[in-house]
Amino acid sequence: MSGVTAIVNIGQLVTLAGPARPRVGAELRELGMIRDAALLIEDGRIVQAGTYADMHAKIPSVADVIDAAGRCVTPGFVDAHTHPVFAGNRAAEFEQRIAGATYQQIAASGGGILRTVALTRAATDEELLKAARRHRDWMLRTGTTTIEAKSGYGLDQSTEMRMLQVLAQLAMEGPARIVPTLLAAHTVPPEYADRRSEYVVAVAEQLIPQVAKAHLAQYCDAFCDDHAFTLDETRIVLAAAKSNGLRLRVHAEQFRPGTGAALAAELGAATADHLETVTEETLHQLRVSQVQPVLLPGSVFALGRRNYPPARTMVQLDLPIVIASDFNPGSSPICSMPFILSLACVEMGLMPAEALSAATINAAWSLALGQTVGSLEPGKRADLLIHEFDDYRELAYYIAAPARPRVFVDGAEVFA
Repeated sequence: MSGVTAIVNIGQLVTLAGPARPRVGAELRELGMIRDAALLIEDGRIVQAGTYADMHAKIPSVADVIDAAGRCVTPGFVDAHTHPVFAGNRAAEFEQRIAGATYQQIAASGGGILRTVALTRAATDEELLKAARRHRDWMLRTGTTTIEAKSGYGLDQSTEMRMLQVLAQLAMEGPARIVPTLLAAHTVPPEYADRRSEYVVAVAEQLIPQVAKAHLAQYCDAFCDDHAFTLDETRIVLAAAKSNGLRLRVHAEQFRPGTGAALAAELGAATADHLETVTEETLHQLRVSQVQPVLLPGSVFALGRRNYPPARTMVQLDLPIVIASDFNPGSSPICSMPFILSLACVEMGLMPAEALSAATINAAWSLALGQTVGSLEPGKRADLLIHEFDDYRELAYYIAAPARPRVFVDGAEVFA
């Protein structure tokens, strides 16, 4: 290997080159497309992208040449909301929901998140790592090269730390980029059911400082909802995280309005995630505070609900939307970003170009990685996909197709 790679015979190169900030409005449809293109990569970074006619003379003789066979090339997907570290599954609850039980009913009966917490606490570190590797590989196979990954199935100091250490191991192993998030405020653990304020204090005053000191998380998240944490409790957790140098993300407005999105704006969070029931008034607050909405159509689909987030309204209001999988064992056992693109188009009314921008460059900016990944521009990491088709719209059009793109991270092909 020479350290220099040229990808040639690209029928449609979607660079997503553009402004050095998240895309809004009509910008979401500006893909920076180049036809009959080539890419030059050196030491894992994009050196140049352009037409083959302009670039062929610039490709050094020592370069390793990859023929894209006239196919479409895009950036790798950036999945900005996942829960990949857990033990077991909740297939039994899948059946319960089909039979008519609601998410809240299952949670109230001791299922839901608490079911996964029990299994995760009982698992060994090696078992958790093995499961997390499996989930990461599923994501890689469908083209996800950067993964925001949350804890949240420990709900005690020991297991939350173990989950974050598993994520640190995954990050060290590669090839996927891992952005770790502490989600100890996922729900109240059973041992604190009658003293929930003590749990909030323990997270805020003990766990968050310990995680921050160990540099095990870049973000802190909290689930603000009737069956999770109140606005006041969420504020305590996130304020502690902010004071300890962690950036903020918030599960908000999933089941009813008034559950966290305005707080995300107040605290300057990076993202407000879910937003199925958000009001237009609150969307204006998010825009003013530059909070990126992270939309999770997979959880709406998997829960058999119909109230998808108002994505078209968000685009019209110039909000820098993100779409993500919400991969988890309960409400969204979906790890395929192409399927999420299909849902975003069919159920939320996004155009294929808007969905692709939201799953790549905007998602990268939501993780403070917009200068590094998410588009194929000179100086950025060469995280890219050679698809099995020649038109980017086919990503969303062929719903749940068993497509296997060729996946590259830092310019090296990944075989997951």
